[in-house]
Formats: sequence, C-alpha cells, structure tokens
Amino acid sequence: MSSQLDRLLERSESKDLKRTLGPVNLTALGIGAIIGAGIFSLTGAAAAQYAGPAIVISFIISGIACAFAALCYAEFASMIPVAGSAYTYAYATMGQTFAWIIGWDLILEYLFASSTVAVSWSGYMVSFLKDFGIEIPAQLAQSPFTYSAAEGWASTGALINLPAVAVIAIITLLLVVGVQESTTFNNIIVVVKMVVIITFILVGYAYINSDNYTPFIPPNEGKFGVYGNSGLFRAAGVIFFAYIGFDAVSTAAQEAKNPKRDMPIGIIASLLIATVLYIAVALVLTGVVNYKELNVPDPIAVGINNMGEGMRWLRPVIKIGAIAGLSSVILVMLMGQPRIFYSMAKDGLLPASFAEIHPKFKTPHKTTMVTGFVAILLAGFLPIGILGELVSIGTLLAFTMVCLGILVLRKTRPELPRPFKTPLVPFVPIMGAITCVLQMAFLPIDTWLRLIAWMALGLAIYYGYSKKNAEKQHQK
Repeated sequence: MSSQLDRLLERSESKDLKRTLGPVNLTALGIGAIIGAGIFSLTGAAAAQYAGPAIVISFIISGIACAFAALCYAEFASMIPVAGSAYTYAYATMGQTFAWIIGWDLILEYLFASSTVAVSWSGYMVSFLKDFGIEIPAQLAQSPFTYSAAEGWASTGALINLPAVAVIAIITLLLVVGVQESTTFNNIIVVVKMVVIITFILVGYAYINSDNYTPFIPPNEGKFGVYGNSGLFRAAGVIFFAYIGFDAVSTAAQEAKNPKRDMPIGIIASLLIATVLYIAVALVLTGVVNYKELNVPDPIAVGINNMGEGMRWLRPVIKIGAIAGLSSVILVMLMGQPRIFYSMAKDGLLPASFAEIHPKFKTPHKTTMVTGFVAILLAGFLPIGILGELVSIGTLLAFTMVCLGILVLRKTRPELPRPFKTPLVPFVPIMGAITCVLQMAFLPIDTWLRLIAWMALGLAIYYGYSKKNAEKQHQK
C-alpha cells in the first residue's frame, strides 16, 4: 500500500484546486450538510413511533456512535488532506479494489441524497409560496411515478418536479463558478437556519408543559422497537441518518488553506454543534407537543401551532429556515460528489476528463455538471423515497471502512506524521465499526438486496474498465 499512500501524499501538495477554505468555512460546510431534513421532519416521526420524549436519549446515543466515526475521519483528513473522503482513505489503507467499492458506494450518499433532499425542498417551497397565494400546479411539483412495496409502480399524472429540478440547476451553476462563492452562499444560509432553530428553542422553552414528558420512556407495546428500551435504540438507528454529512467536509480537503489543522476542526465542530441543536430541539418539541401528535412531515410547525395564535408569525419563519437548511444540504452534497469523482479519475479509475479543472474557476466543472444533470433526472422524475434507505446503508458502509482503515494504517505505517490522532485506539475505531454495522443490521432486507445489485454493477464497471485503465495510467 505504501506506493499508493505516497502518491496520495504527493497529490495533497497539488495546486490544481483553489485553496480558499478556513476552519469557519469548513465547519459551516459540515453544519450545512448535517442540519437539514433530519431536524425539520425526522425528529417528530421517530418520537411518535419509537421513543416518545426519550428521543432526546436516542439523539445522544446516535451522536456518540457518529462521534466514533468522526474522530477516525479527523485523523485521516489531517494526515491525507486529499479530495475524495472515504474513497481516498480506503485507497491508502486497503488498496484499489476496496477503494473502488467505497467510491461507488459514496455515490449513494452524495448523489442520491442531494436528489432526495431536493424533493423535500420542493415540498417546503410549494407550501411557503402557497401561504402567499402563489400556487404551483401539482403536475409541475411531483414525480410522475410513485412506488410502494405492496402495489409496485404507478403513475401520478404529474409531469415533473420542477422546483426540485430548478434548485439543483441553480446550485450546480453556483458550484461550477467557484467553491469560494459557493461556501459564502452556504455560510449565509447556515446562519439563517441556525437563527431560525435557536429562535424556536428560545421561544418554545416558555411553552413547555412538563406533563408531556410523562412517561419519559413510554412502556413497550409488546413489539420490538415500539417504545421501551428497544424503541430508544430503534429511534437511534432511524435518526442516525440525520447526522450524515459531516464527512462531506473531508471532500474539500484540497481546497482548505491549512488542511492538517483545519479539517479535524471542521469535522468535529460541525458534528458537536449539530448534536447540541438536535437535543435542544427534541427537548422543546416533545415538551410543547404530546409525542403521539408528532408523526407528521412538519413537526416543528405543529409545535408552533400548540404555542397558540400569538405564535403564528413563526410559521413562515420556520419554513424559511427549512428551505435554507435543505438548500445547504443540497449544496454540500453536490459539492462532495464531483470531488470524489476527481480523485477516482486521478487514480485512473474513471476517464481522465473527470479530473479536469476549469482554467478560470479552478473547480472540477465537468464532474459538477454531470453530477447536477443526473441529480436533476432523479429529483425531477423518480420517487426518491425508495432510495432513502440506500443512502443510509451506503453511508454506514463508508463509515465502517474508515474506522477499520485507522486500525490498518496504525499497524502498517506507524511512522507517518499524524497532526490529529484518533484517541483511545483501538477502542474508538472498533466501536465505530461495530455501531455502524449494527445500524446496517437493522435495515430491511430489501435495502441489502438493492445494495448488492448496485455493488454488482459497480464491480462489473471496475473489472471491465477501471482496473485496466488504472494499470495503464500507472505504467506511464
């Protein structure tokens, strides 16, 4: 592995991409990716169905599990500051084949996640405009198809989800123009959604009814995962996916001014801030509203309604926060994917054109446009719900590989300088891998079958093209 690792370390000195990001920008990128659909919709559903007010404990459990992976990411990001996230780390520690598997797997996290979130963004935007008397016809704001396990595929009569297409197109254009401009936009909308969330916490605190906290852990209803202690852990598994996104910070390693210092700060700070906000929102929400009333797409809006007529002014503010929050998630996901493609192309696993940088903007413009185009097709024409669990299992597999990679590299290259060292090795990486595998085990069998099919397609491409192309490139 040493020659592969040495090549990556050499690439970290490359000036191809423009280094403009400091620790504040990197932390904002992480917050931009993490705080989105999870805080605005997932919290209520998980409380109502699985954990009750104890959803707060589930957030703590999930946050600790995610912290194990974050600490492993931080060591890698400081040591190998190269664009590509978990793909790059797998390449350095486990070789080319494993790296391809993770790179292919990360498409599920970044590309499909950006499309899924764009569909949620469309829903909030349509609702927000409707409050002001502007109605977008359903034919132009929905997927033409639906899918359910019981009934299969069906037509909705709609033509295209136009708002979802529009937001991806605008953000893709922004990302082509430059990462500095994109992160400035991200910083602004991160501030907007942070202000909105903190406003909800501060205002809502005065309306908490302590009776809503009783029972704090509702008794189990005779079914595994429905309240009781098993419900706590089921909810932790569900909301774990509200945390994914901090790893997107590591895809911007080659655009960081001082990656060895700033990457760990961005990864750990963004996860810590998001965890504190999640816990505070969950405490206020379940205190203002009985948990049984929270199984809705917009639980925070339900919380505001329970505060009385005097708080109605908060509803449009919360929708603006949701729109801003989802916008920043789309931006960070669409920013991360092209940089993974860039690294894979540099290693010869994808065509050389995927590594081309725009002469003026210094961005991977071709892969950004390809990513945006595919995301537009997914968001505009497909029911993305079926892919949601694929996003989750893809992310968890990447996290597992990163945790195991720390153990491998500590053994094979102990002499390498590590500006940030994962504490308590081997405990932290082992616990990181175990918690991720356990989360995967709770996912439905259908999700595993789709993952296997996706990986089979990826391996066919690898052995049919990528492996041979990489060998040719390394012989030059």
